[in-house]
Amino acid sequence: MEDQAKLVSKVLILDGDIACHEKLKTFCDENNLVGLKVQDDNVMAVLKSNVDLGAILLSENFSDKEHGALALARAMHAVRPELPIFLRRESVDNLNDLGEDDQRSFSAAYTIDSIDTLRKSIEESIFCLEYPNALLRGITELTKSALESQFKDMTVEVATPYIVRDRIIFGELFTLIPIESSWCRGYLMLQTEEELLLKLIETDRTHVNPGDGGDFRSVNNVLGEITNLIWGGFKARYVDYNANNNTTNMAQVPLIINHLHRYISFGSEKPQLCFKYTLLDQINKEARSLVIYQRFIFNLSWSPEDFKENQTSVEELVELGELELF
Repeated sequence: MEDQAKLVSKVLILDGDIACHEKLKTFCDENNLVGLKVQDDNVMAVLKSNVDLGAILLSENFSDKEHGALALARAMHAVRPELPIFLRRESVDNLNDLGEDDQRSFSAAYTIDSIDTLRKSIEESIFCLEYPNALLRGITELTKSALESQFKDMTVEVATPYIVRDRIIFGELFTLIPIESSWCRGYLMLQTEEELLLKLIETDRTHVNPGDGGDFRSVNNVLGEITNLIWGGFKARYVDYNANNNTTNMAQVPLIINHLHRYISFGSEKPQLCFKYTLLDQINKEARSLVIYQRFIFNLSWSPEDFKENQTSVEELVELGELELF
């Protein structure tokens, strides 16, 4: 198996001690973390938004002007229980002196001098799944190709793949499609904003026939077609047709979607693999870019040691029905 891919994860840093910022920044850089800061009184608003995160680094002296750090941690844990919170303390690097309710809000504690001990907790909570480099590269290639084939005069930019632990839905529209192989079982999800995609359809900037009318059904058709293209590319490249992929009687878990809170759960605490694609308009440079978020949720099975790319011939794909002769 190839080495574990170097992914990044965004973490919210709530620490007002400027003297500690340099060490915190160095720790983030060394551990593939992208630190984000927020004003004290905007913490809860940010957590209730669509910002996708891998963890929170909180100082016990941090205050959002209305709550102490412990009270803030309880509130954050209630809003985003899937996010691990790491507490920076002044004198001890444990939670033993805190009450049971407060201890449940945190994943670990550390001091600025013992911050390196936090590395193991970060790896276990955020980077606990290994992703082969060939998989990350291949997903980016086939998705970029699918997007470029469906939009006119648009350039596709791809951000660095990253890991999240949250369950927040971006935009108003998302698609889900199961993916199954001898080495993985889960879902592929695309998320985007309906209004921007609809504008591209109405101005004839897509190659997909949206059907009759310019309403949400047209948007569904376009995103559905893109999802099918990516799914087909994934199957052709990574699903081993010669392996025993019999999924009969395999365990399933319920998906929970709460539209009011823009929340989706796949019944697993495992982090999710994410990609961000930005479509830039080459004709109207001032137009707002369309952003599509892609997530792979391997919630049912994940065996990266069995991962391999197919070397399937055209004849085999025709026989399997994945390709048709023109």
